[in-house]
Amino acid sequence: MKRIALLLFILHSSLFVLRSFAQRQIITERVEVTNRLDINPDAAALSIMEKYKPAVDSVMAPVLGRSLVPMSAGRPESLLSNWAADVMMEFSDVIDGQKADFGLVNMGGLRNNMPEGTVRRGNILLISPFDNRLTIVHLPGSDLLCLFQEIAAVHGEGVSHEVKLVITADGKLADAKVCGQPVDPERIYRIATLDYLAEGNDRLYSLKKDPKPAVSNLFTRDCMMRSIERAGTITSQIEGRITIQP
Repeated sequence: MKRIALLLFILHSSLFVLRSFAQRQIITERVEVTNRLDINPDAAALSIMEKYKPAVDSVMAPVLGRSLVPMSAGRPESLLSNWAADVMMEFSDVIDGQKADFGLVNMGGLRNNMPEGTVRRGNILLISPFDNRLTIVHLPGSDLLCLFQEIAAVHGEGVSHEVKLVITADGKLADAKVCGQPVDPERIYRIATLDYLAEGNDRLYSLKKDPKPAVSNLFTRDCMMRSIERAGTITSQIEGRITIQP
């Protein structure tokens, strides 16, 4: 009986500790998957994976082209987000033959870096692993300004060459231009983006104001692959698409 009483006391004490626990903070960091993680491979794991390697390599290994620079994603503007947003713009006429006014991608959707040199299918599958589809959203200029304010609030997302945004250090929109012109509140703008963002996700709520976005059958990762195959060699540069005021 004493043992049972002791066990019950320990259990009660443990539950009290669990009830008292409060999570204070979550800290995350991005870990790039590269061959440095394979310095000390596990032999048993390798033996299990060996039989799957030919099939995986047939999907991942084909060469698409070359990149002149390494690209990564980051705010307010980055090489990878600039390139990806330009790709959305490049394929924006697949639905009805009309080009969009600009392309938009979210930084969180770019899940890996673009290597310098040879670019394989596997590199793009790591960058864009989700079944997101190229989508055209139509917004009046008044709603577009709200969208740009949402982009400013997170200190930048990926926008194509046509867009120039100036934001303040505390995340307010100071200036916005599309194709060199101020946003016209009455005009309807066409935005080439992902179906995921068209649902108002990733805090880009204004995109959801289009009740019937035009969703294509083309995965965004396929747009990226085709763009590289078309060009053969790709590159990117920082252009001041999104700048933060001092």
